[in-house]
Amino acid sequence: MSQAPYGSWKSPITADLIVTQAIGLGEVALDGPTLYWSELRPTEGGRNVLVQHDGQTTDLLLPPYNVRTRVHEYGGGSFLAVAGTIYFVNFTDQRLYRLGAGQEPEPLTPSQAMRYADAVWDAPRARLLCVREDHTIAGPEPVNTLVALDLQSENEGIVLVSGSDFYSSPRVSPDGTRLCWLAWNHPDMPWDGAQLWTGVFQADGALGEIVRVTGGVGESAFQPEWSPSGVLHFVSDRSGWWNLYRHVAGVVEPICPMAAEFGRPQWVFGLSTYGFAAADRIICSYTQAGVWTLASLDTQTGVLTPIATPYTDFSALKVDAQRAAFLAASPTTTTVLVQYDLTSGALEILRSASSVTLDPAYLSLPQPLEFPTTQQRTAYAFYYPPYNRDYTPLSDERPPLLVLSHGGPTSATQGTLNLKIQFWTSRGFAVVDVNYGGSTGYGRAYRERLAGQWGVVDVDDCLHAAQYLVEQGWADPKRAAIRGGSAGGYTTLSALTFRDFFRAGASYYGVSDLEALAQDTHKFESRYLDRLIGPYPASKERYRARSPVHFCAALNCPVIFFQGLEDKVVPPNQAEVMVAALSAKGVPVAYVPFAAEQHGFRQASNIKRSLEAELYFYSQVFHFPLTEPVEPVLIMNL
Repeated sequence: MSQAPYGSWKSPITADLIVTQAIGLGEVALDGPTLYWSELRPTEGGRNVLVQHDGQTTDLLLPPYNVRTRVHEYGGGSFLAVAGTIYFVNFTDQRLYRLGAGQEPEPLTPSQAMRYADAVWDAPRARLLCVREDHTIAGPEPVNTLVALDLQSENEGIVLVSGSDFYSSPRVSPDGTRLCWLAWNHPDMPWDGAQLWTGVFQADGALGEIVRVTGGVGESAFQPEWSPSGVLHFVSDRSGWWNLYRHVAGVVEPICPMAAEFGRPQWVFGLSTYGFAAADRIICSYTQAGVWTLASLDTQTGVLTPIATPYTDFSALKVDAQRAAFLAASPTTTTVLVQYDLTSGALEILRSASSVTLDPAYLSLPQPLEFPTTQQRTAYAFYYPPYNRDYTPLSDERPPLLVLSHGGPTSATQGTLNLKIQFWTSRGFAVVDVNYGGSTGYGRAYRERLAGQWGVVDVDDCLHAAQYLVEQGWADPKRAAIRGGSAGGYTTLSALTFRDFFRAGASYYGVSDLEALAQDTHKFESRYLDRLIGPYPASKERYRARSPVHFCAALNCPVIFFQGLEDKVVPPNQAEVMVAALSAKGVPVAYVPFAAEQHGFRQASNIKRSLEAELYFYSQVFHFPLTEPVEPVLIMNL
């Protein structure tokens, strides 16, 4: 082993390795014996490819097709498989297409400013039902509805349900007589309050007898599903935890009440944490203390039986009578697509997000942390110590620290293998990935800590996580940095501006001006800040007081900004105004913009460049040598 300064260790986990041998595994669907999924491929310019597995694995759509919808901007629910026919949304034109076996894609919707998502098959009427987001109507924001699409000719769909600001999860009952769906209205986000509705199909295909089952202010309904026998099931947080319920004879019944979360925040369409193997058997996933478990639930007795697997995170769970398919990961396994045989219990890995085989001697394993924070509360994180089998640190040195603030902010981080984290730990950085107050997975009360307190609670929790590690002797306070993307970028910039602890930071498409965000963002998040900050413009002074862009005089440490120039969620001016202010003030600052990137980087070359540029930036401001060639980035005022 060689002795070398922290941060300078040479690692086999390079940016090239991360992007050239990695994909993003997305949506999963079962259609009889065939399994489908989508793959985000950075090496194909961030294209989302539809893949089929029926004994062998085949790409179904060649360029230029890109399976991705822009409803809510974040998308999800971009394809549906029905008896061998695929219905999908193409990213470039946002039209719905039909793909039959051995055929070319055929457009089903006209070329106009309409977007579609979350389609379901309406078998008795041989049509598609889906969410439509209409951008053709003059007004302050697009109009969302549930529509029915006649498949005989190109059409924009007939409206079935309207009047709410947002819709998701239309699901047809097994006998084809009823429809259920979710709806919510400004200023709620779906995890704040989402209503579950049902309706009965009339002879002409319209809906009647529309009834609200549950949900609304203070209750978030999630993933409604009909059992094979036609009983409506769903997840609700009415108890303070997202638990499973059913609706029988007009009564909502809990199935398995427990202090655990069976739901996730609906940032995208098509999320699934459970499915039916039989009328009285559910295969489900739930999380406790940041760790997910796969289980079998007897709906008659409420008995929940964990299923032994090597994984600690599960998503995109789809189930039929023979099998379950899902995405899974663990502290030593990147995301994999797994097929689980319900009879034999056999697990089969069909696809991995990374083809890289890493020596465990280079991996830092996450250590769950519970640490004290403000108001005598407890917050949560995963700590990753610096680790590389080839190096030992200098005897009198503590490692530089990276505090990660996840996006959302109503999201969560998992203690699973993330090569971007290992990129840092294998070079000698300590990393703490914080589930600050407001994160999901710890119950509604923990989620609501952020109500009116964004920029306060999240910042305090990230700060206390860093201070806790310093107090343990695990990090160097003089080389503590914070980084995050999107909402995590706002937490990062707020921590750098309003607290005097961190010595550097990296903002990926982060928010700097809350007023600008409230006035210039897309419909889905246009009222999000009402709960996180306060109603605008009534709370205008609070928006200003918590916007880092107005307090650059208080920010005195180096910052690097990364920004997609086509970002509609957090527009580029959010970064550019702050870069200009810091540059004029004389603070070391770097700006790395990427053309043709939106909210979140999808192209391999840009992901690689951002990782290496951030490493170069820290090497310059924390004064450690680099043992591998990295293209420099311009750091103004350094």
